[in-house]
Amino acid sequence: MSEHATFPDSVDCGLTLAAPACAMLLADLPRARGLDAAMEIADAARRALIGPGLLTVNLLRSPLPAAGDADATLVLQRAWTSDPVAYPVAGRKRKALTPWTRKLFLHREPFIGEGRDALEAVFDDHALIAALGLQAVINVPVFDGQGGCIATFNLLGTEPRWAPGAVALARLLAALCSPAIAQAVMMGPLPAAGR
Repeated sequence: MSEHATFPDSVDCGLTLAAPACAMLLADLPRARGLDAAMEIADAARRALIGPGLLTVNLLRSPLPAAGDADATLVLQRAWTSDPVAYPVAGRKRKALTPWTRKLFLHREPFIGEGRDALEAVFDDHALIAALGLQAVINVPVFDGQGGCIATFNLLGTEPRWAPGAVALARLLAALCSPAIAQAVMMGPLPAAGR
């Protein structure tokens, strides 16, 4: 095995993985039992490849609304977090249909926000995000077997702009963790907690 693995040029996404990261993702992650074990491995890879930040998984706990339902509200519940003090597991959020929720849940596309202004425009808890020294976000939709969005895989970083390859890595980690996330969705709601 070479020291680094890259995607073919035809899919150049700026992502290069060192052999230890490949071992974590290709050998350890598929053997992880449950969401906590899978996310610990994904978070270790995230820290090694991107650096400090926050990683969370929010499960969709309400039906997806129709695209034209302007009054719809989505209910999200945090199922995993790398910072349980600031963002405790089982915390719930209600989100109206906004360009951000439409992009993730209806169009099923990642959201990339860079800089504090981008975070302030999207997140109600932007003051807490800033207090934690976080300045950029990648939200990746996680899909069920029929292509519907069932959760979001959320990566926040300390730099105002993402390094090349960070978005591809977030999408790769979300895809690799999707079986464990889907299993958590099927287990039903967690007992309610704070924010």
